[in-house]
Amino acid sequence: MSVTLKKLKALNRLLDEKIKEEQEKKSKKSQESKPSSTSTNKSQDEVLEIEIEIESPTVEAPKKEEKKVELEPIVKETKTKTRSQALKAAIPSQALDRIKTKGRRPVKDVVNVPDSALVGKLVTELLTHLKIDRASEPVRSRNLIRLVELYAKLSIDKKAPNIKEIFIYKAMNISGIGLKDDDFGEIREGKYVQVIAITYEPGKDGKKKAKNVSLGYFGKAETLDEQKKNDVIEFVLRWRYEKAFQNLEHYRMLLERINKKR
Repeated sequence: MSVTLKKLKALNRLLDEKIKEEQEKKSKKSQESKPSSTSTNKSQDEVLEIEIEIESPTVEAPKKEEKKVELEPIVKETKTKTRSQALKAAIPSQALDRIKTKGRRPVKDVVNVPDSALVGKLVTELLTHLKIDRASEPVRSRNLIRLVELYAKLSIDKKAPNIKEIFIYKAMNISGIGLKDDDFGEIREGKYVQVIAITYEPGKDGKKKAKNVSLGYFGKAETLDEQKKNDVIEFVLRWRYEKAFQNLEHYRMLLERINKKR
């Protein structure tokens, strides 16, 4: 700024001196002769030819600081998710089930409390249908009463709604739980617990073929509640117990027929 002002003052001084000299020359010439238009124009041109160079200070605008915005990696979550999915796919389903249930007790299922009035009605229907007298056959009657309670408690009635037809099947078994002497009550990991009824139907060739019918589904064996597991086992055993009574009755009637012929 100081250098520019000095130059400006110097130019002003030179301009004043030049103008003063021109005025003096003009006054001398006016005395000698009339001023011509060309000389006048020339003097004006000379005055105008003085170039005044004023360097205006250039003020540089402050540079804006560029804020660096760091973009967070948006693929972080995706990578983590993909990695977990890959691990899950690499681990067998049985191992995953063990990891989920390790250190935790199986969640108890909601207990289905059967209606006592409904159970009483079903017991009466079944005993009447099988022609069983409670007084003369107390053991068989008690077995059937408990069977009907489990029938309602385990919701077997949803798959087999007619209690009178519960014994039309030839056999009954459980998948996912052992019933043999060497593995009785033991669960089979990775298997699903179901009550399976077995019946025989005629095939196209006229021969009877076994058909499995699911009367109840209770999820994976390792996650089944202990009480629910015992109820399922008891239901199948009591059904077999009554079936044994019916087989005995069948043989008793056959023997009576033979005795009548004698």
